[in-house]
Amino acid sequence: MTEPDLQDEADWKRLLEEVPRHLFIPDIAVVGPIMDDPASWIDREQDPARWWKVVHSDTAIGTQLDDGTINLTGKTSVDPGAMPTSSCSAPLLVAAMLDLLDAHPEDRVLEIGTGTGWTAALLAERVGQDNVVTVEIDAAVAARAAANLKAAGYAPHVIVGDGTLGWRQGAPYDRVHVTVGVADIPYTWVEQTQPGGVLVLPWMPGWKSGYLLRLTVDDDGTASGPIGESCGFMLLRGQRPPLRPIDDDDRVSRATVAPREMADAGEGFAVAVAGLLPGVRGTGVDNADGSFRMALRHGDSHALATHRPAEQDAEVSQSGPRNLWDELVAAYLRWNDWGRPPRDQFGITVTSKGAHMWLGHPDTPVEDL
Repeated sequence: MTEPDLQDEADWKRLLEEVPRHLFIPDIAVVGPIMDDPASWIDREQDPARWWKVVHSDTAIGTQLDDGTINLTGKTSVDPGAMPTSSCSAPLLVAAMLDLLDAHPEDRVLEIGTGTGWTAALLAERVGQDNVVTVEIDAAVAARAAANLKAAGYAPHVIVGDGTLGWRQGAPYDRVHVTVGVADIPYTWVEQTQPGGVLVLPWMPGWKSGYLLRLTVDDDGTASGPIGESCGFMLLRGQRPPLRPIDDDDRVSRATVAPREMADAGEGFAVAVAGLLPGVRGTGVDNADGSFRMALRHGDSHALATHRPAEQDAEVSQSGPRNLWDELVAAYLRWNDWGRPPRDQFGITVTSKGAHMWLGHPDTPVEDL
């Protein structure tokens, strides 16, 4: 199947006609990143016109903060550092994922991450509600979703549980639809999908953005597929990276490759990093003084490269058991040696032993190149 056109407005507007989104959005919700800014909130009672307009636009809407420990009615008094932990994804992205899933009437579908229940209703509309099992780890979120679904006239099987375990009682499935970011792809999802079945998920390896995957299950119990369009999702709760104190015992050096050069190398390099340095997280930031900083993290290892305008080379500090900056430079040089392949030449295969990335064909894993 070809990749979805993420610019087609008709794709997501048809979803609003299939199953009205407003039936699944709470009266007060988050639509912006700055919690103490009134523009980051919608309130159906105080401004019904804006609430309606946002709900029927291509906007992701946050419906829970900090795992439900924050009452949304406080709105702008909420701690600015609060993080959205449940949401209703932007309709264009939902449409793209459902098109990749390509579920047919009577297909058995497992959904991981019920959220508001909107995508479960869309799936129920397509395959029949008795054929949809949707798993949500948060009991309160699951209860609200079940109430939303009932009010909208749907009754798929809503299960409170750990989505990484799937739902074996309903297996085998024809399709698995994952609405939450995944760093490590659970093999249980492959096990519970019959040969020829399809998994669609947002893979969030940690380096820059995430990517949509469409994996097809083979007769040998593996699942493979190309790396698709970039996306961003909240991670599974059990896969969120822990926050660790930074070791002050830094090893200082000068960069042989400019951090900006790697930050601007494009999606092909970002994907290569995800395959060669699994789990390593990185961010690049422009500072007001004209400097550029790139920070790397994996467990107790950290690296920071700072390139100041007046300096020819960036200063690099590394701490912990790994020299993450050196590993990143080595990955960059390998990607260059491969001919700087773009994102769409890479793919993922998931087996009982884990996942590996390949270049060009599943038989050519990147770690062997």
